[in-house]
Amino acid sequence: MSEEKSEKATAKKHKQNRKEGKVPRTQELGAWSALAIFAMALPKLMGHEVAELQGLMTTSLSMGGQADVASALTILGQGLWHVLVTLVFLGSGVLLVGVAGALSQGGFYIASSSVKPKLSKLNPIQGFKRMFGARAFWEAAKMLLRSAVVVALVWMTVKSAMPMVGGLVPMQVVLDHTAASALGMVRNVAVVGIVLAAADYVVQRRMVGKQARMTKEEVKQEHKQSEGDPMLKGAIRSRQLAASRNRMMQDIPSADVVLVNPTHVAVALRYDPEKGAPRVVARGAGVIATAIREKATEARVPLVRDIPLARALYTSTTVGQEIPTELFAAVAQVLAFVISRRTHGQRGGSHRSPRVETEVPTVSPPGRRRRELSGPALASR
Repeated sequence: MSEEKSEKATAKKHKQNRKEGKVPRTQELGAWSALAIFAMALPKLMGHEVAELQGLMTTSLSMGGQADVASALTILGQGLWHVLVTLVFLGSGVLLVGVAGALSQGGFYIASSSVKPKLSKLNPIQGFKRMFGARAFWEAAKMLLRSAVVVALVWMTVKSAMPMVGGLVPMQVVLDHTAASALGMVRNVAVVGIVLAAADYVVQRRMVGKQARMTKEEVKQEHKQSEGDPMLKGAIRSRQLAASRNRMMQDIPSADVVLVNPTHVAVALRYDPEKGAPRVVARGAGVIATAIREKATEARVPLVRDIPLARALYTSTTVGQEIPTELFAAVAQVLAFVISRRTHGQRGGSHRSPRVETEVPTVSPPGRRRRELSGPALASR
């Protein structure tokens, strides 16, 4: 049994639907809007053009015996020009309204996926569903309703013109009334068509939104694809930590001393007078601390047991960082002891701390210490 699609479509899903042409859209909105504009603009344009053509006709008749080919061609060109302007104006208006109606329903897009051949389109079961599905029933109902409204409006228009046919009403009045009624009917049909097109758009939007809904599993999978699979990210993080740990272990032989706790914490330090304060080469707790001690023993790096100093260095430093200034004095005593033994040819081994003091200054963790140092600096600017 398939999982219910109860979740709203995500932005990625909407984007994919646009590529496949699955967007709410009705082709009738632009067509009916263009017809309405045509019906409203036609009387004024026709009135203006009829007046211009009457003027041209009067001019041509007034020439009498002075008419020649050049004058006739001039008048003909003017008449054709007026007709062309009218047609271009109406055509441009209809085109702009049609394009605006299409753009108002989701903008311009190219459904690149919909033009690709798919075997699923030849599935007879899917074709049967399309023929007798909800969309097909809505299209049939919409066509019947539109046809009924158009027939009713045409009947009302014809019925209103019937009393003038065969009566004593002058022909000009009959023609004017018939033309006005026909244009009114066209406008009314266009308005009804726009209303039906708006209703069709609402229905299309509801249908497309329902089809685009996703299951919870689909949302979860998409989130994994966009944000990254947590298991994959964890594996990458583990590899990065392993690589960093390997580099750290390779640097232990270059350390001058390893301060231990004596078994839980280990911090390896290297001092180069040309580079300033001593730096942390390696640090770790638990299993990593054990590995640091073993590596230091193999490389004959001396181990100094100093519980407070080892803890302070472990909590206040990171690999590659200089030791805090508060611990300079304590570390200096340890380094002086180690360097003194080295000058006498003594290397490696495990030793007690040469420091007399049993306590060390309190030092903040690395992140907090950076914020504390940046505060006064920013305040002084």
